[in-house]
Amino acid sequence: MKRFHVHLHVDDSGKSVAFYSKLFATEPARIEADYAKWMLDDPRVNFAISTRGSDRGVDHLGFQAEDEAELAELKARAQSADQTLLDEGETVCCYARSEKHWVTDPQGIAWEHYRTLERAEIYGESRPAAAAEVTGGACCAPSAPRVNAHSIPAKSASACC
Repeated sequence: MKRFHVHLHVDDSGKSVAFYSKLFATEPARIEADYAKWMLDDPRVNFAISTRGSDRGVDHLGFQAEDEAELAELKARAQSADQTLLDEGETVCCYARSEKHWVTDPQGIAWEHYRTLERAEIYGESRPAAAAEVTGGACCAPSAPRVNAHSIPAKSASACC
């Protein structure tokens, strides 16, 4: 069964880990100095934060597949969406070796589809020149406009949804 994935860039890892651990009522499944990940079961979400970006807020969204068949299904859906697909194959990112591909929606939001193969001891690996050109050299997301937390008021009486 696929798991929804959300990756945020944060300014202060310690404060964010404390906040999200209380919000989710559980500690991270993985924590590093610059990264933390919660594997929630209700709802099924892989929620990750890192200090590796320059813009606070949502970096990318995605789906984590449990097996090759689910990843192939996600790839077929992404290819049918008439957007450019970046297929990275096997790569190391976010302290994991994964097989993944990316697609960016019409608003510029990056979507990652991946299958985790094993744990890694480094955040990411260097990318080939062609992939670095498409992704801006970042480990975990294609270069594209991001959903920016600055554009959403922190507290608003009329906020909805």
